[in-house]
Amino acid sequence: MNRRINSTVLFFVFLLLPLLFFRPSTAADKIDVVESETGFYYTIQKGDTLWDLSRHFNDSPWLWPELWEGNDQISNPHWIFPGERIRLYKKSGSQAITQTDTVQSDAALQPVAVAPVKPAEGNEAAGPFFVYPSIDRVGFIRKPPVSPSGAIFEVEGRKVMISEGDVVYIRPADNTARGILIPGSRHTVFRLMEPTNDPLATRIIGTQHYILGIVEVTKKEPDMVLAKVLKSFRPIKVDDMLMPFSERDSKIELKPSIPGIDGQIIISEDHLGLTGDYTLAFIDKGRADKIQVGQQYSVYRKQKLVLANNEISSKALPPVDFGTFLVLHTEQTTSTVIITSAAKVIFPGERFRTPINQ
Repeated sequence: MNRRINSTVLFFVFLLLPLLFFRPSTAADKIDVVESETGFYYTIQKGDTLWDLSRHFNDSPWLWPELWEGNDQISNPHWIFPGERIRLYKKSGSQAITQTDTVQSDAALQPVAVAPVKPAEGNEAAGPFFVYPSIDRVGFIRKPPVSPSGAIFEVEGRKVMISEGDVVYIRPADNTARGILIPGSRHTVFRLMEPTNDPLATRIIGTQHYILGIVEVTKKEPDMVLAKVLKSFRPIKVDDMLMPFSERDSKIELKPSIPGIDGQIIISEDHLGLTGDYTLAFIDKGRADKIQVGQQYSVYRKQKLVLANNEISSKALPPVDFGTFLVLHTEQTTSTVIITSAAKVIFPGERFRTPINQ
Protein backbone atom coordinates (compact mmCIF):
# COMPACT_ATOMS: atom_id res chain seq x y z
CA MET A 1 0.00 0.00 0.00
CA ASN A 2 2.74 2.48 1.02
CA ARG A 3 4.79 1.44 -2.00
CA ARG A 4 1.84 2.22 -4.28
CA ILE A 5 1.33 5.64 -2.66
CA ASN A 6 5.05 6.46 -2.95
CA SER A 7 5.04 5.47 -6.62
CA THR A 8 2.02 7.69 -7.26
CA VAL A 9 3.68 10.64 -5.51
CA LEU A 10 6.89 10.20 -7.49
CA PHE A 11 4.90 10.06 -10.72
CA PHE A 12 3.24 13.41 -10.07
CA VAL A 13 6.54 14.96 -8.93
CA PHE A 14 8.10 14.10 -12.29
CA LEU A 15 5.09 15.63 -14.04
CA LEU A 16 5.35 18.86 -12.06
CA LEU A 17 9.12 19.34 -12.32
CA PRO A 18 9.05 20.69 -15.92
CA LEU A 19 6.32 23.13 -14.92
CA LEU A 20 8.42 24.51 -12.08
CA PHE A 21 11.29 25.38 -14.42
CA PHE A 22 9.22 26.30 -17.44
CA ARG A 23 8.29 29.95 -17.88
CA PRO A 24 5.81 30.67 -20.68
CA SER A 25 7.02 33.15 -23.24
CA THR A 26 5.42 36.56 -23.02
CA ALA A 27 4.91 39.29 -25.59
CA ALA A 28 7.87 41.16 -24.07
CA ASP A 29 10.14 38.14 -24.60
CA LYS A 30 9.15 37.91 -28.24
CA ILE A 31 9.58 41.64 -28.70
CA ASP A 32 13.18 41.39 -27.46
CA VAL A 33 13.88 38.71 -30.06
CA VAL A 34 12.40 40.82 -32.83
CA GLU A 35 14.16 43.99 -31.74
CA SER A 36 17.56 42.24 -31.79
CA GLU A 37 17.46 42.39 -35.60
CA THR A 38 18.50 45.45 -37.56
CA GLY A 39 15.58 47.26 -39.20
CA PHE A 40 12.69 49.70 -38.91
CA TYR A 41 10.14 49.24 -36.13
CA TYR A 42 6.94 50.78 -34.84
CA THR A 43 5.36 50.69 -31.37
CA ILE A 44 1.65 49.82 -31.46
CA GLN A 45 -0.66 52.59 -30.21
CA LYS A 46 -4.24 52.36 -28.98
CA GLY A 47 -6.62 52.00 -31.92
CA ASP A 48 -3.97 50.76 -34.40
CA THR A 49 -4.78 47.91 -36.78
CA LEU A 50 -2.56 46.10 -39.27
CA TRP A 51 -4.88 47.38 -42.00
CA ASP A 52 -4.26 51.02 -41.00
CA LEU A 53 -0.53 50.50 -40.43
CA SER A 54 -0.15 48.87 -43.85
CA ARG A 55 -1.91 51.84 -45.44
CA HIS A 56 0.26 54.24 -43.43
CA PHE A 57 3.68 52.72 -44.08
CA ASN A 58 3.00 51.11 -47.48
CA ASP A 59 0.89 52.31 -50.36
CA SER A 60 -2.04 49.98 -49.74
CA PRO A 61 -3.96 48.60 -46.74
CA TRP A 62 -4.35 45.32 -48.63
CA LEU A 63 -0.72 44.46 -47.84
CA TRP A 64 -1.49 43.86 -44.16
CA PRO A 65 -0.97 40.06 -44.52
CA GLU A 66 2.68 40.73 -45.45
CA LEU A 67 3.07 42.90 -42.35
CA TRP A 68 1.58 40.10 -40.23
CA GLU A 69 3.72 37.44 -41.91
CA GLY A 70 6.87 39.37 -41.08
CA ASN A 71 6.06 39.54 -37.35
CA ASP A 72 5.88 36.04 -35.87
CA GLN A 73 5.11 37.40 -32.40
CA ILE A 74 1.60 38.38 -33.57
CA SER A 75 -0.47 35.20 -33.25
CA ASN A 76 -3.79 36.79 -34.28
CA PRO A 77 -3.75 39.70 -36.77
CA HIS A 78 -7.00 41.04 -35.31
CA TRP A 79 -5.47 41.33 -31.84
CA ILE A 80 -2.53 43.68 -31.53
CA PHE A 81 -1.85 45.49 -28.29
CA PRO A 82 -0.47 48.93 -27.36
CA GLY A 83 3.21 48.71 -26.46
CA GLU A 84 3.99 45.80 -28.79
CA ARG A 85 6.75 46.47 -31.31
CA ILE A 86 6.39 45.34 -34.89
CA ARG A 87 8.98 45.31 -37.61
CA LEU A 88 8.28 47.26 -40.79
CA TYR A 89 9.33 45.35 -43.89
CA LYS A 90 9.77 46.40 -47.49
CA LYS A 91 6.67 45.94 -49.59
CA SER A 92 6.92 43.06 -52.05
CA GLY A 93 7.56 44.36 -55.54
CA SER A 94 8.91 47.73 -54.40
CA GLN A 95 12.20 48.96 -52.99
CA ALA A 96 11.16 50.26 -49.60
CA ILE A 97 8.38 51.11 -47.20
CA THR A 98 6.56 54.29 -48.10
CA GLN A 99 4.15 56.59 -46.31
CA THR A 100 1.45 57.55 -48.80
CA ASP A 101 -2.23 56.88 -49.37
CA THR A 102 -2.09 56.60 -53.16
CA VAL A 103 -0.27 54.24 -55.49
CA GLN A 104 2.32 55.94 -57.67
CA SER A 105 3.55 53.59 -60.36
CA ASP A 106 6.82 55.41 -61.11
CA ALA A 107 7.74 56.16 -57.52
CA ALA A 108 6.98 52.60 -56.47
CA LEU A 109 9.99 51.44 -58.45
CA GLN A 110 12.35 53.72 -56.56
CA PRO A 111 13.65 53.43 -52.97
CA VAL A 112 11.70 55.62 -50.57
CA ALA A 113 12.71 56.35 -46.99
CA VAL A 114 10.43 55.45 -44.10
CA ALA A 115 8.94 58.81 -43.22
CA PRO A 116 9.06 59.96 -39.60
CA VAL A 117 5.68 60.46 -37.95
CA LYS A 118 5.00 63.26 -35.50
CA PRO A 119 3.93 61.55 -32.26
CA ALA A 120 0.69 62.43 -30.54
CA GLU A 121 0.79 64.89 -27.65
CA GLY A 122 2.57 63.31 -24.69
CA ASN A 123 3.41 60.16 -26.63
CA GLU A 124 7.05 59.95 -27.65
CA ALA A 125 6.95 56.40 -29.04
CA ALA A 126 4.24 56.86 -31.70
CA GLY A 127 6.50 57.16 -34.72
CA PRO A 128 8.57 54.47 -36.45
CA PHE A 129 12.17 53.96 -35.36
CA PHE A 130 15.26 52.09 -36.49
CA VAL A 131 17.10 49.49 -34.41
CA TYR A 132 20.78 48.79 -34.93
CA PRO A 133 22.08 46.38 -32.25
CA SER A 134 25.70 46.80 -33.42
CA ILE A 135 25.72 50.55 -32.78
CA ASP A 136 28.78 50.31 -30.48
CA ARG A 137 30.93 49.11 -33.41
CA VAL A 138 30.06 52.08 -35.63
CA GLY A 139 33.19 54.05 -36.50
CA PHE A 140 33.63 57.62 -37.71
CA ILE A 141 35.86 60.10 -39.53
CA ARG A 142 37.10 63.00 -37.41
CA LYS A 143 39.49 65.89 -37.83
CA PRO A 144 41.69 66.07 -35.79
CA PRO A 145 41.76 62.44 -34.64
CA VAL A 146 41.00 61.27 -31.09
CA SER A 147 43.96 61.38 -28.70
CA PRO A 148 44.32 57.78 -27.44
CA SER A 149 44.35 57.09 -23.70
CA GLY A 150 46.65 54.14 -24.23
CA ALA A 151 47.75 51.31 -26.53
CA ILE A 152 47.95 47.53 -26.32
CA PHE A 153 51.58 46.38 -26.21
CA GLU A 154 51.15 42.70 -25.31
CA VAL A 155 48.57 39.92 -24.96
CA GLU A 156 48.58 37.00 -22.60
CA GLY A 157 49.73 33.96 -24.55
CA ARG A 158 51.42 36.13 -27.19
CA LYS A 159 48.56 35.67 -29.64
CA VAL A 160 48.66 37.30 -33.06
CA MET A 161 44.92 37.99 -33.17
CA ILE A 162 43.24 39.11 -29.96
CA SER A 163 39.61 38.15 -29.34
CA GLU A 164 36.95 38.04 -26.61
CA GLY A 165 38.13 36.76 -23.24
CA ASP A 166 41.82 37.51 -23.86
CA VAL A 167 43.85 39.49 -21.33
CA VAL A 168 45.80 42.41 -22.80
CA TYR A 169 48.52 44.68 -21.42
CA ILE A 170 48.03 48.39 -21.99
CA ARG A 171 50.55 51.21 -21.76
CA PRO A 172 48.85 54.50 -20.71
CA ALA A 173 49.50 57.45 -23.00
CA ASP A 174 50.28 59.90 -20.17
CA ASN A 175 49.49 60.75 -16.53
CA THR A 176 45.99 61.91 -17.46
CA ALA A 177 45.31 58.56 -19.10
CA ARG A 178 46.47 56.74 -15.95
CA GLY A 179 43.63 58.44 -14.09
CA ILE A 180 41.16 57.16 -16.68
CA LEU A 181 42.45 53.60 -16.96
CA ILE A 182 41.23 52.36 -13.58
CA PRO A 183 39.87 48.92 -12.63
CA GLY A 184 36.25 48.52 -13.74
CA SER A 185 36.45 51.18 -16.44
CA ARG A 186 35.59 50.24 -20.02
CA HIS A 187 37.34 51.44 -23.14
CA THR A 188 36.81 51.21 -26.88
CA VAL A 189 39.64 49.67 -28.90
CA PHE A 190 40.21 51.42 -32.22
CA ARG A 191 42.63 51.80 -35.08
CA LEU A 192 43.36 54.91 -37.16
CA MET A 193 43.08 54.54 -40.95
CA GLU A 194 43.33 56.64 -44.06
CA PRO A 195 39.75 57.19 -45.28
CA THR A 196 40.68 56.78 -48.97
CA ASN A 197 43.71 56.16 -51.16
CA ASP A 198 44.00 59.88 -51.87
CA PRO A 199 47.15 61.12 -50.04
CA LEU A 200 45.35 64.39 -49.26
CA ALA A 201 42.22 62.69 -47.87
CA THR A 202 43.28 62.77 -44.22
CA ARG A 203 44.12 66.47 -44.38
CA ILE A 204 40.90 67.36 -46.20
CA ILE A 205 38.36 64.87 -44.84
CA GLY A 206 39.86 63.63 -41.56
CA THR A 207 41.06 60.32 -40.10
CA GLN A 208 38.94 57.19 -40.00
CA HIS A 209 38.47 55.63 -36.56
CA TYR A 210 37.94 51.90 -37.06
CA ILE A 211 36.21 50.39 -34.00
CA LEU A 212 37.56 46.96 -33.02
CA GLY A 213 36.14 46.05 -29.62
CA ILE A 214 35.61 46.87 -25.95
CA VAL A 215 37.90 46.07 -22.99
CA GLU A 216 37.50 46.40 -19.24
CA VAL A 217 40.44 47.24 -16.99
CA THR A 218 40.98 44.54 -14.35
CA LYS A 219 44.26 45.53 -12.71
CA LYS A 220 46.48 48.59 -12.47
CA GLU A 221 50.27 48.42 -12.20
CA PRO A 222 52.74 51.34 -11.84
CA ASP A 223 53.63 51.41 -15.54
CA MET A 224 50.82 49.42 -17.18
CA VAL A 225 47.26 48.18 -16.80
CA LEU A 226 45.71 44.79 -17.50
CA ALA A 227 42.34 44.50 -19.23
CA LYS A 228 40.00 41.78 -20.44
CA VAL A 229 38.47 41.88 -23.91
CA LEU A 230 34.69 41.98 -23.43
CA LYS A 231 33.73 42.32 -27.09
CA SER A 232 35.70 41.82 -30.27
CA PHE A 233 33.90 43.26 -33.28
CA ARG A 234 36.95 42.72 -35.48
CA PRO A 235 40.43 41.19 -34.94
CA ILE A 236 42.40 43.23 -32.40
CA LYS A 237 46.19 43.50 -32.64
CA VAL A 238 49.11 44.80 -30.63
CA ASP A 239 49.51 48.59 -31.04
CA ASP A 240 45.74 49.14 -31.35
CA MET A 241 44.63 52.11 -29.27
CA LEU A 242 42.05 52.88 -26.58
CA MET A 243 39.58 55.66 -25.90
CA PRO A 244 36.91 55.88 -23.16
CA PHE A 245 33.85 53.76 -23.96
CA SER A 246 30.54 55.59 -24.33
CA GLU A 247 27.48 53.39 -24.73
CA ARG A 248 25.12 54.39 -27.54
CA ASP A 249 21.41 53.74 -27.87
CA SER A 250 20.60 51.10 -30.50
CA LYS A 251 17.07 52.50 -30.89
CA ILE A 252 17.17 55.45 -33.29
CA GLU A 253 14.23 57.82 -33.59
CA LEU A 254 13.55 58.90 -37.17
CA LYS A 255 13.86 62.64 -37.81
CA PRO A 256 12.96 64.86 -40.79
CA SER A 257 15.79 65.36 -43.28
CA ILE A 258 17.25 68.80 -43.95
CA PRO A 259 15.87 70.38 -47.17
CA GLY A 260 18.34 71.10 -49.96
CA ILE A 261 21.08 68.70 -48.87
CA ASP A 262 23.27 67.40 -51.71
CA GLY A 263 26.45 65.54 -50.89
CA GLN A 264 28.75 62.63 -51.64
CA ILE A 265 29.37 59.18 -50.20
CA ILE A 266 33.06 58.99 -49.28
CA ILE A 267 33.59 55.23 -48.87
CA SER A 268 32.24 52.20 -47.01
CA GLU A 269 33.55 51.64 -43.49
CA ASP A 270 35.38 48.47 -44.55
CA HIS A 271 36.61 50.09 -47.79
CA LEU A 272 34.58 47.70 -49.94
CA GLY A 273 32.02 48.27 -52.68
CA LEU A 274 28.68 49.19 -51.12
CA THR A 275 26.85 46.16 -52.41
CA GLY A 276 23.87 45.59 -50.12
CA ASP A 277 21.53 46.66 -47.38
CA TYR A 278 22.93 47.52 -43.94
CA THR A 279 26.42 48.36 -45.21
CA LEU A 280 28.07 51.18 -43.23
CA ALA A 281 29.52 54.17 -45.07
CA PHE A 282 30.78 57.71 -44.55
CA ILE A 283 29.37 60.89 -46.12
CA ASP A 284 30.86 64.36 -46.52
CA LYS A 285 28.17 66.17 -44.51
CA GLY A 286 27.97 66.53 -40.72
CA ARG A 287 26.73 68.65 -37.86
CA ALA A 288 27.92 71.81 -39.60
CA ASP A 289 25.33 71.00 -42.30
CA LYS A 290 22.65 70.29 -39.65
CA ILE A 291 22.83 66.55 -40.29
CA GLN A 292 21.39 64.60 -37.34
CA VAL A 293 21.20 60.96 -36.26
CA GLY A 294 17.94 59.44 -37.51
CA GLN A 295 17.68 61.44 -40.74
CA GLN A 296 17.36 59.64 -44.08
CA TYR A 297 18.65 60.61 -47.52
CA SER A 298 18.38 59.25 -51.05
CA VAL A 299 21.30 58.04 -53.19
CA TYR A 300 20.94 59.15 -56.81
CA ARG A 301 22.64 59.18 -60.21
CA LYS A 302 22.51 61.52 -63.18
CA GLN A 303 22.55 60.04 -66.66
CA LYS A 304 23.43 61.71 -69.94
CA LEU A 305 20.90 61.68 -72.74
CA VAL A 306 21.94 59.41 -75.64
CA LEU A 307 20.84 60.71 -79.05
CA ALA A 308 19.67 58.62 -82.01
CA ASN A 309 23.17 58.64 -83.55
CA ASN A 310 24.60 57.28 -80.27
CA GLU A 311 26.11 60.65 -79.44
CA ILE A 312 25.85 61.79 -75.83
CA SER A 313 23.95 65.03 -75.38
CA SER A 314 25.26 67.78 -73.13
CA LYS A 315 21.87 67.71 -71.40
CA ALA A 316 21.46 65.31 -68.48
CA LEU A 317 18.36 63.30 -67.75
CA PRO A 318 16.56 63.95 -64.45
CA PRO A 319 18.43 62.27 -61.56
CA VAL A 320 17.13 58.88 -60.46
CA ASP A 321 17.10 57.71 -56.83
CA PHE A 322 18.24 54.11 -56.39
CA GLY A 323 19.10 53.82 -52.70
CA THR A 324 18.49 55.20 -49.22
CA PHE A 325 20.52 55.49 -46.03
CA LEU A 326 20.00 56.42 -42.40
CA VAL A 327 22.39 58.55 -40.33
CA LEU A 328 23.86 56.66 -37.33
CA HIS A 329 26.59 59.02 -36.12
CA THR A 330 27.61 62.61 -36.83
CA GLU A 331 30.86 64.54 -36.63
CA GLN A 332 31.42 68.20 -37.49
CA THR A 333 31.96 67.71 -41.24
CA THR A 334 31.27 63.98 -41.79
CA SER A 335 28.72 61.36 -40.74
CA THR A 336 28.46 57.58 -40.57
CA VAL A 337 25.41 56.09 -42.28
CA ILE A 338 23.83 52.68 -42.88
CA ILE A 339 22.49 51.76 -46.31
CA THR A 340 18.85 50.76 -45.80
CA SER A 341 17.99 49.97 -49.42
CA ALA A 342 19.89 49.69 -52.69
CA ALA A 343 18.42 48.82 -56.08
CA LYS A 344 21.94 48.90 -57.60
CA VAL A 345 25.50 48.63 -56.36
CA ILE A 346 26.51 51.83 -54.57
CA PHE A 347 30.09 52.94 -55.20
CA PRO A 348 32.30 55.48 -53.40
CA GLY A 349 31.65 58.94 -54.82
CA GLU A 350 27.91 58.41 -55.41
CA ARG A 351 25.74 61.44 -54.77
CA PHE A 352 22.94 61.73 -52.22
CA ARG A 353 20.21 64.28 -51.59
CA THR A 354 17.18 65.11 -49.48
CA PRO A 355 14.34 62.67 -50.33
CA ILE A 356 12.09 64.25 -52.95
CA ASN A 357 8.94 62.89 -51.31
CA GLN A 358 9.66 64.56 -47.97
